[in-house]
Amino acid sequence: MEESINEHFQLEIKCPVRLSTDGSWQTPTTPFFNSRSKSKSNTWIISFFVVIHLVAFAATMIVNDCSRNSNGNCVFPSLGRISFQPFSENPLLGPSSSTLDKMGALQQKLLIQQHQMWRLLTGPWLHAGIIDLLINLSSVIFVGIYLEQVFGSVRVGLVYTLSAFVGSLLAALFVKNNPAVASSGALFGLLGAMLSALIRNWKIYSDKYTASVTLFLLVMFNITLGLLPHVDNFSNLGGFVSGILLGFVFFFDPLVGQVPHNKRGLFEYNDKSSVQLKHKLDKPLMRGISLVLFSLVFAGGLVAVLHGVNARNYCTWCHLMDCLPCKWWTCNDNEIFCKVTVSAGRLTLACKNNDNYRMYLFADISQARIGDLCTTICS
Repeated sequence: MEESINEHFQLEIKCPVRLSTDGSWQTPTTPFFNSRSKSKSNTWIISFFVVIHLVAFAATMIVNDCSRNSNGNCVFPSLGRISFQPFSENPLLGPSSSTLDKMGALQQKLLIQQHQMWRLLTGPWLHAGIIDLLINLSSVIFVGIYLEQVFGSVRVGLVYTLSAFVGSLLAALFVKNNPAVASSGALFGLLGAMLSALIRNWKIYSDKYTASVTLFLLVMFNITLGLLPHVDNFSNLGGFVSGILLGFVFFFDPLVGQVPHNKRGLFEYNDKSSVQLKHKLDKPLMRGISLVLFSLVFAGGLVAVLHGVNARNYCTWCHLMDCLPCKWWTCNDNEIFCKVTVSAGRLTLACKNNDNYRMYLFADISQARIGDLCTTICS
């Protein structure tokens, strides 16, 4: 008993607290994005996810093979097999629509009518183009590595994967005829969890408003990216809501014990005020409610997708949240038809929707690629 009291007494003395002018306890503050540790060995899960995304995008571009399938009509043709589709087809500098379909993107006919539910698992790992890839992964690295250092690989990994899947579910409820990827759902899950962490520890941050502005800018920038073709903004919404709920469930106990005392930064201090704040915010009721709400969102979305619900039938303006029409690209999601004529080694496509037509000096082309060209002509 005496030893226990001494240990408790020593712990209280070593806590780095300070007194305010009126003699009361005052919680020390620290920057939100303070360095956690010089060691990066505890960020393996985010690194693993980044590698998966890079491999998936490389495989997508190899399968796309613009130099052969588009007869050299590519952006940066010197890249050969991994060159990009024309800007009019993909403003994000990436593969064709038919390639995205082949690689597992979300598409109404394939997902709902042909019941290819495995696309719910592949969609979150695909990217619409190199621009989408760079912006998405930069944001994931910036936010994800920090959260992993603070809360550990397991919890961040759960937030990432569960948010990605729920984002894919919401994207499937608003699925279109044009293929869409849901890779940003996981990023928005991390951003939502970051918001939860910020709310939980509001009083100990010295730059909480700067952190809030950073979070807001990351959200708005990636939502703006979602207004371009093939990037699904509904997955962002689903991921963000999931991240907030999962943040309250998992981000309750920072791993300060695994970080050297002089490197703890964000959760360095464990004085009376911070302990009281922790008890207020980490009540089992809050975590329980968040877990129940997430379970309802998860189960409700899964049941709705399995029953083939199309939420676009109940929301006439929701398409504006997902793709912003522009003269440089098309957001047309209507079913299109083209008349195909092959003569003297030449291919002629005539759109039946608007009477536009175009002649190509080649005829050796797949039916999937003809569909891509038809979409371009009819837009």
